[in-house]
Amino acid sequence: MIHSDIMVSDPSKSLFRRINIYLIGSLIALNLIGLVNLLSATTNIARHLRGVFNDQMIWISLGWLLIFFITAIGYRVFIRLAYVIYALNILALIAVMVIGKSSYGAQRWIDLGFFNYQPSETMKLAMILVMARYLSRFDPRIGMDFKDLLIPGLLIGLPFALTAKQPDLGTALLILMVTGLMLLTMKIRFRVLLSALCLALIAGPVVWKVGLKPYQKNRVLTFLYPNRDPRGAGYNSIQAKIAVGSGQIFGKGFRNGSQSQLEFLPEKQTDFIFCVLSEEYGFLGCIATLGIYAILLLSIIQTMIMARDMEAALMCVGIFALILWHVFINTGMVTGLLPIVGVPLPLISYGGTSTLTIMAGLGWVSSIYFRKDMFG
Repeated sequence: MIHSDIMVSDPSKSLFRRINIYLIGSLIALNLIGLVNLLSATTNIARHLRGVFNDQMIWISLGWLLIFFITAIGYRVFIRLAYVIYALNILALIAVMVIGKSSYGAQRWIDLGFFNYQPSETMKLAMILVMARYLSRFDPRIGMDFKDLLIPGLLIGLPFALTAKQPDLGTALLILMVTGLMLLTMKIRFRVLLSALCLALIAGPVVWKVGLKPYQKNRVLTFLYPNRDPRGAGYNSIQAKIAVGSGQIFGKGFRNGSQSQLEFLPEKQTDFIFCVLSEEYGFLGCIATLGIYAILLLSIIQTMIMARDMEAALMCVGIFALILWHVFINTGMVTGLLPIVGVPLPLISYGGTSTLTIMAGLGWVSSIYFRKDMFG
């Protein structure tokens, strides 16, 4: 009998090895946590908002289709179209200023009839793409100097200014923070960092004096002195901290939170969804949720390490920063550690554009991991 030394590989096992199970598992867990909390948060909500749970189910389903689609076609397609995608998002931000829909004093959305599109959300992904493509030409061992940062500065400055104009300073700062972490990954020379720090210290008082609107200044003052206006500007922060603290260790249980169910908690389906989680599932529920976020972020780092090229690695850095800063700012503002800004909790807060944006970004990560062992 002749024995062959050639082993035939199992295609199903090969396919399984190309799927990041930690990313997929943590994403499913966060989707479920978000839906459970959204179901609780919308129990007694106004009739015209009771459809948000069903809407979120649709956004999540579309998000998974995006992940499968992006994984199938590959991330290189988006890298090649980076500047086109950036330009289209800039045009969308300009269109918001002309035909945008206003809400709560901000003009941030374009009404498409079936969907309120928020260009500042997709601009985050466009910035990650265009920065990944541009920065990939530099050697991270050398470090970037002043002249190297001129074009990135222009690429960042335009969407920052257009987003802040809406006004949406929270999202504008997120764009700055995400791209800033990507720049630091490429290494910036010490003299540049020192100059930037000095410039920020000089510009700080000027921005406070003439750059911030009265309500933005009020948010900062309320953060520093939350009891200065407990029935007005300080109301959201105080109610959020009450909700977070009232959950104690084990929480009050599903739909048993007094702050959320009795309508004391504002915007509980979006910016303050973490308060619903804290009140109903307590400290242990919060730690478990943050632990799942940690697994998701570690899976992105793992993908970055395995990336086949510099563009892919930088895309992973950008998506890592996008999720990290969202979680940090949202949990920080509801616990009183940061001023109140309109930043949702990714994959848990209600929101069509934000959900699709985060899941599309994770589709890039999935695509990069899927091709880690492929050649050509």
